[in-house]
Amino acid sequence: MPPLAETAGLFADRTRAAFCQALLDGRAWTAGELARHAGVRASTASEQLSRLIAGGLLTEERQGRHRYVRLAGPEAAALVEALTSYAPDTPHPRGLRESVRLSAEARARTCYDHLAGRLGVILADAMTARGLVATDSGLAVTVEGRAWLADALGHRPPPGSRRPLVRACLDWTERRPHLAGALGAALCATALDRQWVRRVGSGRAVKVTPQGARAFRELLGAEV
Repeated sequence: MPPLAETAGLFADRTRAAFCQALLDGRAWTAGELARHAGVRASTASEQLSRLIAGGLLTEERQGRHRYVRLAGPEAAALVEALTSYAPDTPHPRGLRESVRLSAEARARTCYDHLAGRLGVILADAMTARGLVATDSGLAVTVEGRAWLADALGHRPPPGSRRPLVRACLDWTERRPHLAGALGAALCATALDRQWVRRVGSGRAVKVTPQGARAFRELLGAEV
C-alpha cells in the first residue's frame, strides 16, 4: 500500500482530480472521454490515468482498442467524496450549462453506487427517523432495518461480505452525511431499477420520478 503522502499526492493535480470526480458516477469511462471531460490531450490523460491506476485509486480493463477505467471500489469513492466535501469553496459555474448541471447534482445525484445530494440526505434522515438506522452508538442498521432491507428492497447481504452494511458518507454539497455501504447501494440500485429515479443527461445527476416520490413517501415517510 502506498504511503499516505504518496496517495495524497495523486489528488494534487487538477487533471487527476477531475478524473476522480467524474468517475464518482460509478460507471466506466474511456481515456478519450475523460480527456475531453478534463480538456486535456489524450497523451496527458493516458499519463495521469496510469498514475492513478498504479496508486490503486482506479482499475482498468481493455476491450479491443478501448481502455476503460473506473474507481477501484467503494473505499476509493468515499475518499474522493470526502476530499471534495473539504474543498473550501463551492465550484463556480463557468456557464449556463454547467450551472444547470451543478444545481441538478446538488438536488440529487449518485455518489459511486449510492444516492447523494439533498435527496440522499433526506433519505438518510428518514431512515434514521423510522428506526431503520441507529446513530446512538455509531452508525448501524437496526433489526427493523435489516427486515426492511429484505422485504422492501429484496436485498440480503451475502454471508461473509467485507463491505459494511451501512456507512456515513459526507455529502460535499449538503455538508451532512448520506448513507453508503451495502444499504445505500441497494437503495440506489432499486431506485434506478424500479425507475424511482432516472439519470439526467450523461452526468451524475438523477431526478425523482412521480412513482419514486410515492415510493419514498410510502416506504420511508420521506417527502422528496
